[in-house]
Amino acid sequence: MTKVLFVASEALPFVKTGGLADVAYALPRGLRDAGVEVAVVIPMHRVIKAEHGSELKLIAETEIGLGWRKKYMGIRTLTSDGIRYYFIDNEDYFGGPVYKGGDAESEQYLYFCRAVLSALPFIDFKPDVLHCNDWHTGMIPMLLRTQLGLTELGHIKTVFTIHNIKFQGVMGFKLMQDVLSIPRRYYTSEYIEANGDANMMKSALVFADRITTVSPTYAKEIMHPFFGMGMEGILRARQDDLSGILNGIEPEDFDPESDPALPSHFDRGHFAGKRECKKALRSEFDMGVKLSDPLICMVTRLTSQKGLDLVQYVLEELLREPVGFILLGSGDEKYQTFFNYIAAKYPEKSGVWIGYNEDLAHRVYAGSDFLLMPSEFEPCGLAQMIAQRYGTLPIVRETGGLADTVSPYNQFTKSGDGFSFGPFNAHDMLHIIRLALGVYRDKSMFRRLRRNAMMRDNSFVDSVGKYKELYNALVGNGRI
Repeated sequence: MTKVLFVASEALPFVKTGGLADVAYALPRGLRDAGVEVAVVIPMHRVIKAEHGSELKLIAETEIGLGWRKKYMGIRTLTSDGIRYYFIDNEDYFGGPVYKGGDAESEQYLYFCRAVLSALPFIDFKPDVLHCNDWHTGMIPMLLRTQLGLTELGHIKTVFTIHNIKFQGVMGFKLMQDVLSIPRRYYTSEYIEANGDANMMKSALVFADRITTVSPTYAKEIMHPFFGMGMEGILRARQDDLSGILNGIEPEDFDPESDPALPSHFDRGHFAGKRECKKALRSEFDMGVKLSDPLICMVTRLTSQKGLDLVQYVLEELLREPVGFILLGSGDEKYQTFFNYIAAKYPEKSGVWIGYNEDLAHRVYAGSDFLLMPSEFEPCGLAQMIAQRYGTLPIVRETGGLADTVSPYNQFTKSGDGFSFGPFNAHDMLHIIRLALGVYRDKSMFRRLRRNAMMRDNSFVDSVGKYKELYNALVGNGRI
């Protein structure tokens, strides 16, 4: 049985700031169920210590070399839902925010990369594969090959998954050299240098045995300049080692038949409960739109990547129509200000919650008719999959994982489970929203598309099979 150690900066059920935590929760469970022996290692962030500290078993306490200095490393463990978790403990690095920002964050995760490898001799899990995720783990493949290749750890293979190539772990080489003792000969464009800085993600793209990303379309997109964010050259050079394997969700966590966050339950054959969820959601946001009017939601980070400039341009025009709009999210101040302005100007037709609340997110998905997700780029996206589980039809731009997970409505074949548009243009988006609103008025067709969405399999089942095949090929137990 292939043994895989999944390495990430965050993972549910312990800590979450974004979608990586969902993947680091669901994918290991799918791998376990498929016969892969899997464990997970993450930092012991402050929130984990506060909420689970008494449950964690101490394995080892030691000091590890970090350049010229010695730094404490504690290793603690806990088994949750049959998955063994290991936690790297250091109060200086993980006693504050999950992501400190700036050079402090760079040093945070340079330490984590060193600590993961230093922890391997102390834990009772001997991996065949280290599955590293995003730039926070990007130095692990390089350290393994260049500093540990002749040790007993040298046989371990590495898989590196790009969740969002925009964030790369960029820093001055002096900081990286100081912390990890990287020889200067590697500070070239052939290895870890990019645009005059050291780059943790590029290091992984050069040294990992295999590279994956989170959707087939995104794997193709990032080999081109707009999407590749400067990494397109190395990705084209390694395209034979690059795979796009779609993310998924844990269906049991988003089940409208049993979700405890919902005021009423429903399934794809009985939508009375969804109507009650919509009624309760309107009341929760104190909205005056008719129950019969369509309700469009967004559950999103408020960043330009999410297509919010398009929304800003046409939202007031849209709200002149018989439609309601709900937003749940936080992020850039300019977008928060805009949506607060919308809530104040159109209180009867809009509801805005700046921040995030998991139970409220479930109620928004369940009580809405459409989810708007017009991303400029989207490596995979989970919101559209969650919305489909609740019979809420996604309206998306055709990019990355959105193109792979939403089958657009076809008026000739009467098929589809959502709506999509191509050009990154506000009025192209508005045109598709109006098409969706027209379909909403055709109750029979809308119900058909809603059922299609709820029947879609957005679990990790298919993706787990692809990862298992990849792991087995790497360690000589199979082939790709």
